Amino acid sequence: MQFFLDTANIDQIKEAASWGILDGVTTNPSLLSKEEGKFEDIIKEICRVVPGPVSVECVSTKVAEIIAEARELSKLADNVVIKIPIFLDGLKATKVISEEGIQVNTTLVFSPNQALLAAKAGARYVSPFIGRLDDITHDGMELVEQILVILDTYGFNTKVIAASIRHPRHVIEAAMMGADIATIPFGVLDKLLKHPLTDLGMDKFLADWEKVKSR
Repeated sequence: MQFFLDTANIDQIKEAASWGILDGVTTNPSLLSKEEGKFEDIIKEICRVVPGPVSVECVSTKVAEIIAEARELSKLADNVVIKIPIFLDGLKATKVISEEGIQVNTTLVFSPNQALLAAKAGARYVSPFIGRLDDITHDGMELVEQILVILDTYGFNTKVIAASIRHPRHVIEAAMMGADIATIPFGVLDKLLKHPLTDLGMDKFLADWEKVKSR
């Protein structure tokens, strides 16, 4: 499984990259609104730090405008991936730009039908939103499983990004299902590393080592 960081905060991205486990980054307008600086400069800096895919979202809502915006965004860096929500004009634009070699991450996916349509249109990635489905008492992980089965059955070259991850259990379940990628907030990524028994064990080892040193 690849780990993407779901943020536009450059300090968090640099920290995660220093761990040696960061494969990419996903951003969106909400995440970018929290950061200081010019939009283009933030994206270029992220792309410089992260060698893998960096998803940048189109905000246009008409086919021609989405296509034009996607083409401009793709010029920011070689590793930019264009995020487009799954709706009719977005689907049409995905078909056009994917045929031009621009990689698309279809976002805001809440049904297997939406993911199937995106894959048929040429999307490189589909992002089912697990947490938002859980919030309305639907099973977000069931959606990931359904999409994986459908895409595998028909041999689509589309990767599944488990998105809207809220806690470490989401990561475990997505990994067990075989999701290609999890895009994770920094706070959840940090929790993956921690366990209270690990902390207790280290404390005991270090305390015992002090006894050994004092001999």
